[in-house]
Amino acid sequence: MEQELIKEEITQKYLGRKGLIAFIVLMNMFIPLSTDLYLPALPTMSEYFGSNAAVTNLTLSLFFVFYAIGIVVWGPLSDRYGRKFVILVGGLIYILSSMSCALSTNVYMLIVSRVFQGIGSGGITCASMAIIKDSFRGKQRETILAITQSVSGLAPMLAPVAGAWILKLTDWRGSFWLLALISFINLILTILYKETLKEEERYQGSIISSWGRLIVVAKNKSFFIPALIFAFGSIHFMGYIAVSSYVYVDFFGLSEQSYSYFFAANALISILGPAIYIRFFLNFNKKTFAVLCFGIAALSGVLIMTLGTLSPFIFLLGIIFMSLPGSILRPFSTNILMEQQTGDTGSMSSILNFTFTIFGSLGMAIASLPWGNIVISLGAIITIVSLVSILAWYAFMKSKIPCAGVKE
Repeated sequence: MEQELIKEEITQKYLGRKGLIAFIVLMNMFIPLSTDLYLPALPTMSEYFGSNAAVTNLTLSLFFVFYAIGIVVWGPLSDRYGRKFVILVGGLIYILSSMSCALSTNVYMLIVSRVFQGIGSGGITCASMAIIKDSFRGKQRETILAITQSVSGLAPMLAPVAGAWILKLTDWRGSFWLLALISFINLILTILYKETLKEEERYQGSIISSWGRLIVVAKNKSFFIPALIFAFGSIHFMGYIAVSSYVYVDFFGLSEQSYSYFFAANALISILGPAIYIRFFLNFNKKTFAVLCFGIAALSGVLIMTLGTLSPFIFLLGIIFMSLPGSILRPFSTNILMEQQTGDTGSMSSILNFTFTIFGSLGMAIASLPWGNIVISLGAIITIVSLVSILAWYAFMKSKIPCAGVKE
């Protein structure tokens, strides 16, 4: 069975089949590790640097903005030079910038270092998604996506807990030294990894024209429109990521350690999402499946707005009903989007990750604004974004634009 999950022609002399999957999982962990590991320290970092929450949160939002820019640059390059080259260069940038973060003497140096960390991680994650499409296909790919996304979900569960424990042993700098160590391990795996993009499948044009393939892929409405719809949902999730420590620590008065447990509880339940999809929804009506997930998320926003301020446990319940449908939807949405595009895999990966990241950064910025009651405002964001997603998906389903795997 395991041999069927990978195309016959792809052999990994050093990593093997299981090693390749583990390599993909680790690369998919880079973004949650890069953000969630130091979340417990955000309130104390603002105090340490003498900055306000809005400035300190630029270490999050600008990381994602430049991660998105990095994705756009790296994806087409991976189609021309291969996945390995991009991961190696991106990994080296990530290691150096992680060390710079740990050595930062002021918040602005930290922000700039996080910018380069975002650029480096863009190369790592966009190439990892391209490797999945290089190596797997059909329902096998959908299964692998569920496996990698489930296991990668351990990162947002464990990262804030580890970050809180790091604060007991050292200060916020320890989180960035740990990121440097993890990226060094990933660099070793990259050296052992055998390129999955064949020479004959590489883009043969110039570097400039390779970036032009982004426009070609973006013109594919069957891919680009649903990509925007699914990416729009990242607004409320990343908004929650940005303000979660302030909600639990400042609003509810919990300790950093207690906050990490609440954050991890949501992540623990969310990692079940891809497995739930494979077990119960793999053959579900695709047209109504997305509406179901968006609808549950909208109801979670209403719960948070009305009762979320009463207790951190009620707030957590609302967040779970926002996060779990999103994680259930993820393998479906990723596979459907991959099915819409033939060739230009790196560019496709770039656009897919770029749209999610830009909307996620927007969500972070919106949620970080001084709206007043932080819990009620987050609930309102979740509700509005989910309702807009339902309307957009309904309009797309009614349109004449084809969508392989859904409109059939």
